[in-house]
Amino acid sequence: MNQLAAKMGAVFFVIWGIVHINAAYDLLKLGQSLHPGMVQARIFQDAWNILMGAIIVIIIAVTMNWRNSRTGFWINLTLVSLLDIPFILFVIVPGYAPLWPGLQGPIAWVIAATCAAVGLAAHSNEPSAK
Repeated sequence: MNQLAAKMGAVFFVIWGIVHINAAYDLLKLGQSLHPGMVQARIFQDAWNILMGAIIVIIIAVTMNWRNSRTGFWINLTLVSLLDIPFILFVIVPGYAPLWPGLQGPIAWVIAATCAAVGLAAHSNEPSAK
């Protein structure tokens, strides 16, 4: 059970990463539509930060979460939380983006974190894990 939950968590972290690679691309297109200046530069910076975060989350998911790594769980939970909480607070809550597709990332985050946590909890309760 713990391996299946861990693998499902890893898959949803990868899905989260893919959603955010797409979001970074959309930000890049938005930035290209703006006049050169500070706003455009900050949009490009935000696109870069989201892209790099997504790539790191995918790498951790494939190399660590897939194997039910406690360290991988905390790295991805922290990184995804740091990227999605501000999005929810500053973009979704004020209504600057529609709930759908805006909640794709946060939904994948919750499913990934829940599955990965179940995998870790099941692993720590196995007799061989103690």
